[in-house]
Amino acid sequence: MFGKRGLGDAPNATPTAPVAAPPSAARVAASVGVKPAAAPQSATRPAAPMSAPAPRPAASSASAPAVRQREPEPNDQPEYRSEAYYRVKSTIFNALIETIDLTQLAQLDPESSRDEIRDIVAEIISIKNVVMSIAEQEALLDDICNDVLGYGPLEPLLARDDIADIMVNGANAVFIEVSGKISKTGIRFRDNGQLMNICQRIVSQVGRRVDESSPICDARLPDGSRVNVIVPPLAIDGPTLTIRKFKKDKLKLSNLVEFGSISPAGAKILQIIGACRCNVLISGGTGSGKTTLLNTLTAFIDPTERVITCEDAAELQLQQPHVVRLETRPPNLEGSGQVTMRDLVKNCLRMRPERIIVGEVRGSEAFDLLQAMNTGHDGSMGTLHANTPREALSRLESMITMGGFSLPAKTIREIIVAAVDVVIQAQRLRDGSRRITQITEVLGLEGDTIITQDLLVYEIQGEDQNGRITGRHKGTGVGRPRFWERARYFGLEKELAQALDETESA
Repeated sequence: MFGKRGLGDAPNATPTAPVAAPPSAARVAASVGVKPAAAPQSATRPAAPMSAPAPRPAASSASAPAVRQREPEPNDQPEYRSEAYYRVKSTIFNALIETIDLTQLAQLDPESSRDEIRDIVAEIISIKNVVMSIAEQEALLDDICNDVLGYGPLEPLLARDDIADIMVNGANAVFIEVSGKISKTGIRFRDNGQLMNICQRIVSQVGRRVDESSPICDARLPDGSRVNVIVPPLAIDGPTLTIRKFKKDKLKLSNLVEFGSISPAGAKILQIIGACRCNVLISGGTGSGKTTLLNTLTAFIDPTERVITCEDAAELQLQQPHVVRLETRPPNLEGSGQVTMRDLVKNCLRMRPERIIVGEVRGSEAFDLLQAMNTGHDGSMGTLHANTPREALSRLESMITMGGFSLPAKTIREIIVAAVDVVIQAQRLRDGSRRITQITEVLGLEGDTIITQDLLVYEIQGEDQNGRITGRHKGTGVGRPRFWERARYFGLEKELAQALDETESA
């Protein structure tokens, strides 16, 4: 019945013996502050014994302390729990909450807290005569510890490094993206109340809040993973939580070559662009890998440079020793105290930056970023949403216009042309793979039209027998790009010429 990979109850099986209680439950309960009157009341009505399938082989002892669940393998699938499992879990969880004093539990370190909760839950299982295998009890112990101390049912998903996105659409629908494909999991929450509590726990860690008066919130996890929360009344079916996970091992440009996102010659061009202080815009759709690409480009920034990042939710993972990270702030309950992206970018100019990196350009801060690029802060970078490099430049113009700047269109385009050197286009293809599809440089202005030229494009050739798109990165024959003199200034013109030749022969 417990841990069945299906939505229905498990077939009848021979009941296993009840798990023995821990040897010193009184000592355990006292150590976390048991409420004397509550414990007997929650554990005096034994439940009827329940049948369960035979134990799974890889189970560990219920009494052995465990700080966290095992690291899942990439091909693991989240288990589908039966309705009976959630009923028993709810009963034991309620008894636990009545038994322990959470204020005293909060004074313990996380490892000790988890051990104490596991001991008390094992005691409650024994007192209530709940019959389950050791493997089932171990899973239940981990689930309840995650509910009290962590992010509840999300913990196993957060531990998996192969998951790119976690999408929670209410308490009963959790989806994940693995290798570019979205699938539904068997994980669910007790109710929308538990999901709401976990959302509030996440956003409160970065000093933000989410409730009916402020139903939309951007936040981040301690590892930098991006979090978006939207709750009722805006989300009709319950709180909706979206997590863009970051891998534990930070990707490098060499990893993108291994994945086929860029060719070796194209990677060399990107490396030169990052090293010779070109002003770069990274364009692409949602989930196309813009932030990952930005992280890989920053690896080629000289360690002696002072870099300042501005983000709505800090997620960039720069490796340089001299990095200042800034983050926007939403308004408080009175509607004041808001710090916008434009405020951060403007303040950057007073902080002696050598490079300014904007996590995502969305509004009027585009004008201040372009001004910074034009006033001695070469090598600045930013991302924005657009489908092609030319659309990215048009979006920049639109954002400046919507910001209330009453400038002629030609003047805005002159500012863009003078500021932006290269636009890199990232795209998520229909098979879920991510590719750098264009490296485009901005040449100048002819009349009212911005002139661009592609250095490298990705040509789709078809698909293989597994449905994966095949193609190649091909040079366009440009021998001397506009930033050639900049590359020569940094002594990189020979490497640039060699990389351009290799793209043509690919």
